[in-house]
Amino acid sequence: MPKCEASRDYPMFCDPSSPWQKGTVENTNRRARRWLPRKRDITAVTDHELKMICDRLNATPRKCLGWKTPAEVFREKMMVEMDRSPYPQKQ
Repeated sequence: MPKCEASRDYPMFCDPSSPWQKGTVENTNRRARRWLPRKRDITAVTDHELKMICDRLNATPRKCLGWKTPAEVFREKMMVEMDRSPYPQKQ
């Protein structure tokens, strides 16, 4: 398999120690480091703080998602799986 090959049906596999092949992961890690610097004791982080960090990350629009938030894309995909419209018509 060629390096860093991706398709809609299969996960993407990259070479170890090759951060340039996994841009989204590295970008998300960089974003998370705003609130969780390497020197911070992770055992001292509360569940509430982790939830706030997750909410911030999931509420940030991403270019790779067509400027939608990860939460919006997740909701759309879940609604499709449930055979429901992600944006119901108002009556």
